Amino acid sequence: MITKSSTSITDVPGIEVGQAQNDSALTGCTVILCRKGAVAGVDVRGSAPGTRETDLLDPINLVEKVHAIMLAGGSAFGLDAASGVMKYLDEKKIGFNTGVARVPIVPAAILFDLGIGRADIHPDSEMGYQACLAASKAAPAEGNVGAGTGASVGKLFGAALSMKSGIGSVSLNIGGGIIIGAIVAVNAFGDVIEDGKIIAGLRSGKIGPLKIGGKDYFADTLAMMKSPVGRNVMRFATRANTVIGVVATNAALTKVQATKVAQMTHDGLARAIRPAHTMLDGDTIFALSTGNKKCDVTTVGTFAAEAMSQAIERAVKMSTSAGGLPGLNK
Repeated sequence: MITKSSTSITDVPGIEVGQAQNDSALTGCTVILCRKGAVAGVDVRGSAPGTRETDLLDPINLVEKVHAIMLAGGSAFGLDAASGVMKYLDEKKIGFNTGVARVPIVPAAILFDLGIGRADIHPDSEMGYQACLAASKAAPAEGNVGAGTGASVGKLFGAALSMKSGIGSVSLNIGGGIIIGAIVAVNAFGDVIEDGKIIAGLRSGKIGPLKIGGKDYFADTLAMMKSPVGRNVMRFATRANTVIGVVATNAALTKVQATKVAQMTHDGLARAIRPAHTMLDGDTIFALSTGNKKCDVTTVGTFAAEAMSQAIERAVKMSTSAGGLPGLNK
């Protein structure tokens, strides 16, 4: 079952979300639309990223605002989904005014889901376009949907003992009319943590003759990384991981401040996923500012991190079993 949160990133004025997926192939994409433009920043902490148009978000570069962010599965193939968003926005005459044409600014990030479902079907331009057609202010569906359709967590030993994950979204009203929202597709190498305890991740079991973990349901990725078998398998561990997400606020931010908020938001990622930002992950977070409310940037970043942690927890809690992997939302 796919569940909708009572709060989501669409509570932030100016933000819409649309999703499309191929349920049989277990892959999909999620578009975050900001039709009037949003000041944007990005921070990439993982060492195996797949991105598009992130260089222009550097505060020293010209373009100040983006018109959409695309999150997609499909590994590098999935970056093509952003072309469908470009087509949609071009039809709506939304984009950066160059004098001769309006060029939509659509940064994107992808996750690797080729190991679950079908590896020969990926999010493409048409799927990105369909996601835009589905975009609305309604709370987006969570779990096995959009960019989270083929997501999984706890992959020290590959897919064999991992768990199904997905996409999650929340919003926080921090007072003074300031709203901060987050949406994230969780495809992490590590385990997801809530209140210091693992709620999704590497499971105990057997892989051939190897016994992984103990009597507890979760083997604990950190504990296994210290073990002889874990140390050996790290040489061959899958690079098929990444957490990709967006935080948005109606607080007024400059491009430099949005970049700082994106950086601070990674603290929330690191609190909810253990380990995070590894050589095997491509963790990427975008930050968007759609409004003109006054708020200290440190406050925005602090609660953006909290929103990200909660969205990550929802991503696994709302995910159902699929592709042979167990999910928490049975």
